[in-house]
Amino acid sequence: MMITRRAALASAAAIVLASSSAFAADKKYDTGASDTEIKIGNIMPYSGPASAYGIIGKTEAAYFKKINAEGGINGRKINFVSYDDAYSPPKAVEQARKLVESDEVLLIFNSLGTPSNSAIQKYMNAKKVPQLFVATGATKWNDPSNFPWTMGWQPSYQAESRIYAKYLLKEKPGAKIAVLYQNDDYGKDYLKGLKDGLGAKAASMIVMEESYETTEPTIDSHIVKLKSTGADVFMNITTPKFAAQAIKKVKEIDWKVLHLLNNVSASVGSVLKPAGFENSQEIISAAYLKDVSDPQWKDDPGMKQFLDFMAKEFPEGDKLDGGTVVGYAVAQTLVQVLKQCGDDLTRENVMKQAASLRNFRTEMLLPGITINTSATDFAPVSQLQLMRFKGEKWELFGDVISADVGG
Repeated sequence: MMITRRAALASAAAIVLASSSAFAADKKYDTGASDTEIKIGNIMPYSGPASAYGIIGKTEAAYFKKINAEGGINGRKINFVSYDDAYSPPKAVEQARKLVESDEVLLIFNSLGTPSNSAIQKYMNAKKVPQLFVATGATKWNDPSNFPWTMGWQPSYQAESRIYAKYLLKEKPGAKIAVLYQNDDYGKDYLKGLKDGLGAKAASMIVMEESYETTEPTIDSHIVKLKSTGADVFMNITTPKFAAQAIKKVKEIDWKVLHLLNNVSASVGSVLKPAGFENSQEIISAAYLKDVSDPQWKDDPGMKQFLDFMAKEFPEGDKLDGGTVVGYAVAQTLVQVLKQCGDDLTRENVMKQAASLRNFRTEMLLPGITINTSATDFAPVSQLQLMRFKGEKWELFGDVISADVGG
């Protein structure tokens, strides 16, 4: 009897061990993930010429803190490690190596800037570490066959520029366009999209292409030069600091022009307000996210959630700064991907889930815009709507336009 009882106990213990090891086997982790933690790396320009974008990283940190306070993701807390690269590609490389090799993060998320992400793309793909939802709209992030570990998030710069071209061909087919662009991959991508969108008419419609360097203290002389061409359309492809300077200068020299401003500098808080609302009237841009200053969203549940988050979790942040909306929305997208990963927190599964988003909406996206990805489509957001600045806010007009551009 005793032997039988012992055998039964041993057998029961064996079953418990077998089931617990089977349960453990269901959990898969790569470096940076465990039963209690998901370590996420990030690189932002908290200093330097693009420091206005630092607010994005600060918003993300606040959002992940909120998620952790609510119990984390599938019981795991997010450990968000964010470093400054001052918008310098060599510094970005240094910080990426630190995050991957010293901090041992699971992935690098929403690092900002086309030059910085270009500098780390080959390294990230060689290491097979996700470079996920990069904070830049360069078209090259949608190239899964060559760079399967890199994925964009926002609409591509070329797609956005094609929408402006479409608008000009319809509303102002005889336009003389003067272009100011940042002399790097970001600026050139927007310029290419504009030319592609104008097609055969690009050569006759674009009267000057003027580039500037981020090291220049002011772009005033470039604006004066562009006005001298007699152009009646100004395509402003600049980051926030220079966009505000350009808006002021256009008004100061009384350049009567249709002013098109790229979405990356459409923030009311960090661009139009500093430039002066009186100087910003009738500027046209494109949007994919809701604008806090637009009264049409005052009763919108998604906007209420965002404002509640800002009041409770990030009161020092400027809710009128488009960067806070971007940070909130892209952080929500990452949380969705990590939820989909379940207990398989391998780098491979992170990319697989990021490439399996179907009609996902962060509620800060404009109505009609959804996030969709697949193994061959690494461009999550690919729709935009035109908008015009009036008073102290943007006013949307026209339909939501899909502007997919392949890798």
